[in-house]
Amino acid sequence: MNKKLVGLFIFTAVIMMQGQAGTAAPLYQVSVVQNAAKAINYRNLKGSAEIDFKGTVLLTDAKGTAVVRNKSGVMEIKAKFENLSAPVQFGDEYMTYILWAISPDGKAMNLGELIVKNGKSRIETKAPMQAMSLIVTAEPYFAVSQPGNVVVLENAVKAGSKAKIELIDAKYELLPRGEYTKNLAAADRKSQVMDKKTPFYVYQARNAVWIAKLSGAETYASDGFKNAQRLLALAETKEGGKKSRELTAREAIQGAEGSRSVAMKQRADEAILNEKKQAQNQINDAQKQAIVASAGQAKAENAQAKAEIAKGQSDADRTAALALASSAVADSMDSKADAKASQAAAEKSKGQADAANSRAQKAEGEKSILRAQLLMQLNSILQTQDTARGLIVNMSDALFKTGSSELKPLVREKLAKIAGIVSSQPSLKLNVEGHTDSVGGDEYNQQLSEKRALSAMDYLVSQGVNSSSISSQGFGKNSPLESNDTAQGRQKNRRVEIIVSGDAIGTVAMAR
Repeated sequence: MNKKLVGLFIFTAVIMMQGQAGTAAPLYQVSVVQNAAKAINYRNLKGSAEIDFKGTVLLTDAKGTAVVRNKSGVMEIKAKFENLSAPVQFGDEYMTYILWAISPDGKAMNLGELIVKNGKSRIETKAPMQAMSLIVTAEPYFAVSQPGNVVVLENAVKAGSKAKIELIDAKYELLPRGEYTKNLAAADRKSQVMDKKTPFYVYQARNAVWIAKLSGAETYASDGFKNAQRLLALAETKEGGKKSRELTAREAIQGAEGSRSVAMKQRADEAILNEKKQAQNQINDAQKQAIVASAGQAKAENAQAKAEIAKGQSDADRTAALALASSAVADSMDSKADAKASQAAAEKSKGQADAANSRAQKAEGEKSILRAQLLMQLNSILQTQDTARGLIVNMSDALFKTGSSELKPLVREKLAKIAGIVSSQPSLKLNVEGHTDSVGGDEYNQQLSEKRALSAMDYLVSQGVNSSSISSQGFGKNSPLESNDTAQGRQKNRRVEIIVSGDAIGTVAMAR
């Protein structure tokens, strides 16, 4: 690890000690620490390249390798690691390790959890980036959306590599250690005692729900948080067996992280809005003071003119007029000083407003990151397109029994995975739309399209999607993708589409 990163951890420790000594910061203020590191550019890579992972000062013995293959701009990654000791050594809240891809401009993507056995782990994943830093961090649960600064492994170009790759500078933000629990008194922090009978993801789910509550999700994202609590309660029971408990616990983790993210975003939005209002009020006050100062200056200039007229008057009158002028000049100087101070206050307020706007622009960038991540996740399950309406997931006619709205077992499995993904972002809206070809009567096609859309919607709700955030609609044969004159066209027209939209991914639901 380079000296900059060592300095980063020292700086973070100082910040944490200062925070403990003073009053706890508001929950919506998320601390981040900027880190300077190296990314690898794979843009010119043909075929594959092998890279190294080197342990940092936090886990010096850890190491790993990865084979990275460039396939049309998407990097396929096969990595293996060893000498990974338990993450709990970094704090009671740390339970797992996550592999991250971070673009040179700081966009981070969770590539997956490292399942560690005997200190070793393997992972196969994809990243839609041609240049990125690959790092491994210790985290409280697998579904975290931003990397923390407990970095244990960093990528490096393999010595002697002849692949067409190169190191480039990168900067990105990391959550400092203790960020998830900074509003919790040390006396209230309790470590979990694990046993073999309880699935590992149940412990992560407890962690995730606990952290979401500390972040204000109970107030700011109550529906999503309550759903996460409900799923955790189900995972705590011994009914359904270990596999069922693990699946339910994973859904609880995703739901808790989604509600935590929503809560943090709403708190940040509130803070930005308050800062903008405060800055505007200061600007208004400064403008009022400037007007008053200008009026004072005009008064002084008028008095000076009267003094000039008084030159032809008696000495007594002239003396009085000059005294009045001197007083007016003094007032003018004070007014000018007030105007200068007002101008400085206005410039300071403008700077605060610019900073608030910058944070708002960053929030828009986070929407783009989430949109790209969701697109990749959904596309790995069913064909998904990014459109102006949102992300459109396509379920082909082959996933239903012929002429029926009954879902085949394969699509049930796929819909369960989709439900797990979208449930982690409670603010998303889903609209399920059914379509048919032109074969058969209009009424029959309309009813079949409605029943298929409703069937898919009901199954998504049964798998944890909030019923208030999803709707269904049938269009019969009225919205074909291709001509119904060919068998291929008719096959494509027989489909059910799931349109995923919402402010979280920068899309407002659009009616057809």
